[in-house]
Amino acid sequence: MHPRPPGTTEWRRLFAAEAGASRPDLALLCLLIGTEADPSLDEAGIDAASRLLDRLAEQAAPGHRSRRSDDPRAWASALAELLGGRCGFKGRPGDYQRLESSLLHQVLRRRRGLPILLSVLWMEVARRAGATVHGVALPGHFVVGFGPLDDQVLANPFDGGRVLTGTDVELLVTAATGAPPVPSMLRPAQPLDIVGRILNNIRAWAAPRPEHADVSLWAIELSLLLPSPPPRLHYERAQLLVQSGNFLVGARELDTYAEQIAAEEPATADQARRQAVRARAMLN
Repeated sequence: MHPRPPGTTEWRRLFAAEAGASRPDLALLCLLIGTEADPSLDEAGIDAASRLLDRLAEQAAPGHRSRRSDDPRAWASALAELLGGRCGFKGRPGDYQRLESSLLHQVLRRRRGLPILLSVLWMEVARRAGATVHGVALPGHFVVGFGPLDDQVLANPFDGGRVLTGTDVELLVTAATGAPPVPSMLRPAQPLDIVGRILNNIRAWAAPRPEHADVSLWAIELSLLLPSPPPRLHYERAQLLVQSGNFLVGARELDTYAEQIAAEEPATADQARRQAVRARAMLN
């Protein structure tokens, strides 16, 4: 494990370094998100969470790894029995109203979480146990896929790991989009896409809660540490900074946003520059 960073800046440096790695550690990135929301989460807490994932993996298929390694349905059943059954990891509607539901260390403690965090748990335990596993970002609902794409078995960790039929998938997608699923929706989600989606969920939780503008801010700032973040994040960060009275840094962010979009959206860039001028004027 990495040495204990002394504060937020060092945790963020570690987050950025891991996000830029050739094979990012999904569990570590999720735990580092937790350090922003929970100042008590330190190196010991991150180590404890990682060890818990290892222990769960040891229980997932004791003595049966070779038999289960090529059987996606057996792996799905084994994880559902352990995590959804014996351990009681699952979700409920009220979990969408809690920030803790988006923090992996809290999901491990509470055994409750959003579909994407429970899916991260399923994936990390299954991967450590030797399964072929990946996340599947269905519209409006995240699930887990076991096995190769041409023979994958989908499971819903939010429902305790219940294996999904084709009809189940169609109902989930149709409820979210009004249209049936297409094959591209079943492709594996990449670790950084999963992290980005988790941070988007956190921002969506904080947006209607002005008293948690600080949560919106750190979620945006972590998103900006991911490779190739969208320029719009600079604008959103600028708005939060200006609203909090940090006019100078907010103006700089507006200038950065304008510079990044100037070639394709010159009118919007000019508007952002005018906002930057107004923000600097508020310093007087």
